[in-house]
Amino acid sequence: MALRPDRNEFLTDLSFFMDEVAERGILVVQSTQGSGAAMDQSEAAVKIGTYANRATDMPVGLLLCDVVNLDLTRQHINYAKDEVQKGNKVLLLRRGFVVTDQISGDITMGEPAHWMGGGQLCSATAESVSVQVGRWLSKKDADGFAKVEINIV
Repeated sequence: MALRPDRNEFLTDLSFFMDEVAERGILVVQSTQGSGAAMDQSEAAVKIGTYANRATDMPVGLLLCDVVNLDLTRQHINYAKDEVQKGNKVLLLRRGFVVTDQISGDITMGEPAHWMGGGQLCSATAESVSVQVGRWLSKKDADGFAKVEINIV
């Protein structure tokens, strides 16, 4: 589990496809570009950012659904768990706040939130090379969850 239900989604985006398995709560970056509005173009794709490219990869949003790779002839997608089949559109948070455990290292309330390779969020002191994606609204609790404001322009 990477996201708790305590969240407020001010601005979401449903125009990108994702072709790899991922857990909700991570930050994704642009993979390929679509043209125009690109609402139904598979070229408008996102991926999990890599550690080597964190200075140049531009974040697109925080993943709000699990991307799974299931044999759909044997079982169906669990819509109650916000699962999406690999290769389909994914819901991304661009502005709002979430409570997530996809955090690397120590954080401090009020400090800018950055991202590391693998899509995890971190503090500015741990990763000032990457683009700022928000700020921390709490410290980690006993289970490793913290509240973060996401603001990707």
